[in-house]
Amino acid sequence: MKFQHHFKLVLISAIAFSTLPAFAVSKEMIQLQTQVQQLQEQMTAMQRSFDERMGVMNNLVQQDTDAANKIGAAITNLQTALQKQQTEGSSHVDQLSGQIQALNDSLDELKARLAKVAKQLEDMQASAQTAAANTAQQQAQQQALQNAPPPDVLYNNALRDYNSGKNDLAIQEFSDYVKFYPNTDLAGNCYFYLGEIQYRQGNYQQAAQNYDQVVQNFPTGTKVASAQLKKGFALIELGQQDNGVQELRHLIQRYPKSPEALQARERLRQMKVPVTSRSGE
Repeated sequence: MKFQHHFKLVLISAIAFSTLPAFAVSKEMIQLQTQVQQLQEQMTAMQRSFDERMGVMNNLVQQDTDAANKIGAAITNLQTALQKQQTEGSSHVDQLSGQIQALNDSLDELKARLAKVAKQLEDMQASAQTAAANTAQQQAQQQALQNAPPPDVLYNNALRDYNSGKNDLAIQEFSDYVKFYPNTDLAGNCYFYLGEIQYRQGNYQQAAQNYDQVVQNFPTGTKVASAQLKKGFALIELGQQDNGVQELRHLIQRYPKSPEALQARERLRQMKVPVTSRSGE
């Protein structure tokens, strides 16, 4: 742009000089022509340089454009590949998730089976231990029974020690009898005498339990009336007056003419309690 402006000034100067007289123009025209020639050469050189530079710039721009296009194509390919990988990865993830879920379900089922098997094994072990304990107990009982005295000898010894006031020894012998021979008729008598010893010792709770053994488990024995009478007395001593009175009234109803019934009436009279309740019990 600066070059074109300078060239215009030269042309204007040339036109101005052309209006001068001929004698003044000759030398100036030669100088002007020389300058114009030089300017033209300079302009030509500058144009050539400009064209060369433009060519280089165009080449660089073309190279940059090609590089940009290649980069854009590469980015597009990368995006496409990434999307493909994401799609395939999502499919693989879903597949893996399904497999993992299936494995978890199988694991839960296996755990449940193992727990069930473990429970069954524990039950079997408990049953085996119980059976072993029962077997050991039965064997011990059989061994003890083999070593125990005959029932009549054991009972007579216990009764003799009871009558002799040897309570500790009698308790051991009566207890051995009901342990070794619990289903005989004399077992009821042993419970009764155990109750008698405990009643004398003031152990009314245990005495009432032994008397109840006679009443409940040996109803045809010879000690039933006496056991029920003394059970009533033991309950009264324990402060359970209503239960004791009820036992005495039942005794009177069941064995109204027995000596035990007379004792029951006397105890109720002393307590100022009627023999029968208002409800007719």
